[in-house]
Amino acid sequence: MTDVLVIGFDPHTIPGYDPEPVAAAIAQGSRRFAELGLAEDLFLIDFDELDGRAQAKLTEKLGSKPYDVVVVGGGIRKGPGLLELFQAVVNEVHWHQPAAALAFNDSAGDSADWVLKALEQKRNR
Repeated sequence: MTDVLVIGFDPHTIPGYDPEPVAAAIAQGSRRFAELGLAEDLFLIDFDELDGRAQAKLTEKLGSKPYDVVVVGGGIRKGPGLLELFQAVVNEVHWHQPAAALAFNDSAGDSADWVLKALEQKRNR
């Protein structure tokens, strides 16, 4: 079984944001993981915990078991003012899951496709 950790924002915690489209895409992505036989763990960051609590929870999650691939969601990479968080997330993954491939998605619904590409790259190296 391939273990995948998907890191993103909990869309229900982002102020002034309609969470439904992202929540639907997350559900679609989870169905796709299941269809492909990939074991998905979802780690959603509460937007109110960007004061360091989220990083501590992520560190704990990354230490809970080995992952074959870790996906860093687009909201963390693309959001204005979130470069410091993105850097912290990538470093935590690097330090705590050095054998995991990294994947980056375009949307929550296409994460599984990017995981497959990352696994192929990992096999071919």
